[in-house]
Amino acid sequence: MARPLRIEYEGAVYHVTSRGRNAGNSDMSSLEFFQNSGANIFLDDVDRSHFLDVLTSTIERFGWICHAYCLMENHYHLLVETPQPNLSRGMKHLNGVYTQWFNRRHSRSGPLVQGRFKSIVVEKKSYLLELARDIVLSPVRAKMARGPRDWKWSSYRAMVGAIQSPSFLARDLLLSHLDANPTEAVRAYRDYVKQGRGIDGRKDARAGVLLGSEAFVQSLRPLLRDRKENRKIGIDPRLAKRPSLSKLFSGVTDKATRNERIHAAVRTHQYTLQEVADHLDLCYSTISVIAKRVDENLKSS
Repeated sequence: MARPLRIEYEGAVYHVTSRGRNAGNSDMSSLEFFQNSGANIFLDDVDRSHFLDVLTSTIERFGWICHAYCLMENHYHLLVETPQPNLSRGMKHLNGVYTQWFNRRHSRSGPLVQGRFKSIVVEKKSYLLELARDIVLSPVRAKMARGPRDWKWSSYRAMVGAIQSPSFLARDLLLSHLDANPTEAVRAYRDYVKQGRGIDGRKDARAGVLLGSEAFVQSLRPLLRDRKENRKIGIDPRLAKRPSLSKLFSGVTDKATRNERIHAAVRTHQYTLQEVADHLDLCYSTISVIAKRVDENLKSS
């Protein structure tokens, strides 16, 4: 049985998902893995609270940077950055320590989670914010909560200042991608998550082991040891066919046209707000407001 492909390097960013043991065939595809249920790995809030304690010690021990997290019932999501290439070692520690504690508490034995956790290498500049949003929206999309604030066991509440941020969460670092002003950054984050409620959040489940632009994918091909897997790695079709931002904004001389192109770049061509902001030398929050305003104008027209 083929082992999962792991790409590890200094500064890598991953969307990690780990599920309960009886989630079916451990050799299934990424999309099948995301769709498959499994045995619950959190039976109550005591379990969840202790898992966060283990996560805290794991992040400290391995020097990870945690941008987002969400604990569901039969799985959990992490968005982590690894300054050192140690994801596999850290995940082995995290799942191993938690499983030992869980088994003692619930008088059981044997594995709790699938040994082959899923990890998607993420292009930080393009997808960090988007995946952080997708992760905290997981309970909403699973119809387990009306809104992200209603789910106690994700990073959302800490991000919006509803609770004190746990020590392991790089809250200020993620917010700094939205606005230099902390208050405006929180407001932008809240709006950004709200805008994502009607958006399909499963693109990374279809992405294989890499999620990013063509240049990002090509830059990591030398790290792929399995040639067969190397050939299979692809790019989101929408990214491959979309026009460049330079072409999209070429010849634009007035704000009305610019705003229409901003809306098209974000909604149609799937550029991130940060990518558009960087290209136009505008603030992230400005791009967010413009895209939302055009949405409202289209609905009322």
